[in-house]
Amino acid sequence: MKLKEIYDKIDFLYPKRLSDEYVSAYGGRDNSGILIDAGKEGTGAVFSLDFSKGAVEEAKKRGYNLIVTHHPAIFFPVSSIRVDDPLGARLLAAIEQSVSVISMHLNMDCAEGGIDESLAFAVGATQVPAPNESISGGGYGRVFEVEETSYSAFVKKLMSVLRTQRVFSYGEEGPVRRAASFCGAGVDANAIAAAKRGGADVIVSADIKHNFICDALESGLRVVQLTHYASENYGFKKIYHTLKDRLGVPSVYHEDGFML
Repeated sequence: MKLKEIYDKIDFLYPKRLSDEYVSAYGGRDNSGILIDAGKEGTGAVFSLDFSKGAVEEAKKRGYNLIVTHHPAIFFPVSSIRVDDPLGARLLAAIEQSVSVISMHLNMDCAEGGIDESLAFAVGATQVPAPNESISGGGYGRVFEVEETSYSAFVKKLMSVLRTQRVFSYGEEGPVRRAASFCGAGVDANAIAAAKRGGADVIVSADIKHNFICDALESGLRVVQLTHYASENYGFKKIYHTLKDRLGVPSVYHEDGFML
């Protein structure tokens, strides 16, 4: 199976055009697509949220020559590749093993059935919530009803669903009826405003800057700050299960457990 054929099967469900459209409409940057092409027929694929040392070692152990990541293996331009630099070491190891890398970032966040939508269901949505930042075929950020529960029970259940041991929760005890979720590092002033407009009791995301935590709390929102990994690994693993039997090569899911 040629690399481009595998890429096309992934792109069919999670098209890169969604990333391009989101960046054009809402700003930011991305680097999705085939990021390393070793020029080999595919022997197998390792799915990993990150282009990590563990993912490269998993590919070597299994004799697979493709890694599919969510976070771009190369996000910013690289001025040098050195073995004493973590990214350089991973790139050299992959290239030495003739391992190609496909990274699908904002398109997998925004797609229908994608990572942002999956986080909303993990938080407690019972039907697909409309995205706050819409693009054709998807979008980012959701506000939705959840089954009424106490704040402490809400946090405990979310940690269980996402299988994470690390979470910061801010705000006082009280009922939770509506939630806002933004996978990854998605909370800014616009996200807080969207959560307030939607009547959310709590906002769930990761990597939230201190000033936005303060603003959210002073706006009457509670805040659950997940690890970035936990906020997206749940949805990316669902994507793996959707794709694994469609690619034409064997595949496996790799987790960097220390990140959960």
